[in-house]
Amino acid sequence: MAGRCRQAIRSRDVNCQGMAGKTLYPSAIDLFAGAGGATEGLKQAGFKVVAAIESDRAAIATYQANHPEVHIEPMDIRDVDVPAFRAKLKVRRLALDLLKACPPCQGYSSLNRETADDPRNDLVSLVWPFIEEFRPRTILLENVPRLQHDARLRKLIERLKKFKYIVRTYVVDARQFGVPQRRKRFILLASRLRYKPMPADLLLSLDRTFFHRLPTLRSVFRYGRTKTARRDALHNRERFTTSKVRQRIRAIPVGGSRLDLPKRLVLPCHVDIGRNARAAYGRILLGGGVAPTMTTRCTSPSCGAFLHPDEDRAITLREASLIQTFPRRYKFRGSSAAIERQIGNAVPVRMAKGLGLIVRTMI
Repeated sequence: MAGRCRQAIRSRDVNCQGMAGKTLYPSAIDLFAGAGGATEGLKQAGFKVVAAIESDRAAIATYQANHPEVHIEPMDIRDVDVPAFRAKLKVRRLALDLLKACPPCQGYSSLNRETADDPRNDLVSLVWPFIEEFRPRTILLENVPRLQHDARLRKLIERLKKFKYIVRTYVVDARQFGVPQRRKRFILLASRLRYKPMPADLLLSLDRTFFHRLPTLRSVFRYGRTKTARRDALHNRERFTTSKVRQRIRAIPVGGSRLDLPKRLVLPCHVDIGRNARAAYGRILLGGGVAPTMTTRCTSPSCGAFLHPDEDRAITLREASLIQTFPRRYKFRGSSAAIERQIGNAVPVRMAKGLGLIVRTMI
């Protein structure tokens, strides 16, 4: 037994009993890793993330600052030699416990006015070579709900079934996992462990303790008034401070939006769109319990309801990251715009943790 375990550890097969009977962490690889939101959540769920792939330089710097123990391939996933990647990691085929993938979702987003031919949509197809090479025990794919209607996803599911994977899909809202944010997501779970049934309801698969002491919007904004926040560089990066922007923000009442602006402060572009895009310059409401979806422009007042509930300012980068349930001490690298993009693109940490705990019950 001890010899088999030592061999498994060398090959990164961490789903193994140690000599003293202690269970080692199940293994995971994070594709399209971004700033590491999913990696952080999976680690909190008890996974050992052995590798990640990401192409954005600022996101890579953020990832490495928070997960230095994880091997990260800093390249476009299209350029990865998958067999060589597996050989480099010394992971045996069939040994990986979880392959997680969250391809960039902008091509499928309801905010995207382009056609289904958006080249970002092809990234879903690029997950398959990793599945074929690693043959992981389980697969987790996360994206926006519109992905479920795409022909490329149907093709991926057909391939999975031919490889004897059981596949189940879900549409969930991040707030169901205790994330203080409205964020609908499509989830695909696949498993080749046929002795363990797939969960019919993801939330019912979680232990009740997962829902104890949930983060709230009030706790997010209370942080902004603490001494720690005053020393937090990410909380104190002043943005959008022109006189005109400040005047607009001051003119928005609680629960209001750009529709409440006096004519002298209305943006010309808002005249053209009439009553569309009502959320612009909107204030986050504490009474509702959740924030709107954090986007790649989540600290930009003109791009949504991203104003502080009762202070005349937009939410800060740190507040946005806390709404995404990143830890308070999570380090971000890059320009303000780059960090804003990393936060908006991230899988909410708490949702990733919940999904990781569900996968652990399957393996």
